[in-house]
Amino acid sequence: MQSHEKQVIPERGSKLDPYKDTIQKLMNLGIFNCEVIYERIKEEGYTGGRTILRDYVRQFRPPKQVPAVCRYETKPGQQAQVDWGEYTYIDEETGEIRKLYVFVMVLGYSRAIYVEFTNRCDVHTFIRCLIHGFEYFGGVTDIVLTDRMKTVILGTGENKKPIWNPTFEDLAATLGFIPKVCRARRPQTKGKVESGIDFVKNNFLPGRKFVDYGDLNRQAIVWCEKKNRRIHGTTGERPIDRLKKENLKPLPALDKYQKFLEEARKVHKDGFLSFDGVRYGVPWQYSGKEVVVRDKNGKIEILYDGKVIAVHEKHYRSRSTVFLKDQYKGLKEAEGMFYPRPRAIKLSSLEVEKRPL
Repeated sequence: MQSHEKQVIPERGSKLDPYKDTIQKLMNLGIFNCEVIYERIKEEGYTGGRTILRDYVRQFRPPKQVPAVCRYETKPGQQAQVDWGEYTYIDEETGEIRKLYVFVMVLGYSRAIYVEFTNRCDVHTFIRCLIHGFEYFGGVTDIVLTDRMKTVILGTGENKKPIWNPTFEDLAATLGFIPKVCRARRPQTKGKVESGIDFVKNNFLPGRKFVDYGDLNRQAIVWCEKKNRRIHGTTGERPIDRLKKENLKPLPALDKYQKFLEEARKVHKDGFLSFDGVRYGVPWQYSGKEVVVRDKNGKIEILYDGKVIAVHEKHYRSRSTVFLKDQYKGLKEAEGMFYPRPRAIKLSSLEVEKRPL
C-alpha cells in the first residue's frame, strides 16, 4: 500500500532577509522612519519596495511617546497666568466672518478664571483686561506669567531677558506684581491658562449668540461664575472656595492706576473721535485737539487738559456713532471757529470826524 505523506513546501525568502540585521541595528538606535531605513539598505543593494519594509518595521515600532513633564503647582496668591486667544464669528447682518479676541486669566492656585472679549489685542487693551481681571478676583498676585506676546515684550536683551513694554512694566510696578514670561518652546509652563483658552473656544463660544461685545462679555461673566462654582478636575475643589485662600494683595486706590485705563485720541474736524471702533462726539470747539479717553465702569469719559468735556454710555456695536447733546451748539454763528475770526471794523461817521489825521 502506497503511503501518502504531506509534501512540505519550502518558504520563499524575502528580499528583506539579507538586510534584517541592518534594519535591526537601526531600530536599536531608535530609527523607525522607513524612508531613512529604505535609503540605508538601498545603499547596501536592496532592490525591493517600501511597502514590504513598512509592514516589517510596523511590528517593531513602539507606541508614540508624549514627553513627560513635571506638574508645577503654585502656592496661594503666587501666580496668575494670562493669554490671548483668537476666534471668528458670523456677522448676521452682513454674512461676513469677523475676528474677535479673547483674554483669559487663570489664578494658579485656585484655578479661578476670568474671560473678556475684545476687538483688538494691543498693549492698551491687554492692560485694561488685566486690570479688569484683578478687579474681578479682588486683588493682585505676586507674579503674572505670559507667553512671548508682542503686546508686552519688545524683544530680548542681555542673558536673553525680556525687554518689557514700558507701559506694562509701569503697570507691574504700580500694582505690585512681577512680570514673568514662560520659557521658550515650553508652553506647558503656562498650561493652566492654555487649557482655559481651549475650554472657552470649545465650550463657551460655539453656537453662542450675542448682540455686541458688551452682551458677549456679560454672558462670559455669567459663564465664569458657573465654572468657578464647579468642582475642578485637577484640584477636586471648587475654584470659588480656593479663591478665598489665595490671599491676594489688595489693589491700590483707583487714582493710582487710573492712567492705565486712559488712551489719547485725536478729535476729527466733525467733532468725533474713534475708540474701540465706535465714534463718540465732543463739543465742536475741540475739533482737531488731542484728548484723553477714559473707559470707566461702563462710561466713556473724554478729557481735555484734565477737564471732563464729554461723558457717554459705552457702546459696543462697531462703527456706531454716538452724538453728544448740543454738540454743535453755536457752531453756525462762530462759522466753525473756536476763537473770533479777525475782521475789519467800520467806524461811525462821528468817529471818522474825530479821528486824528
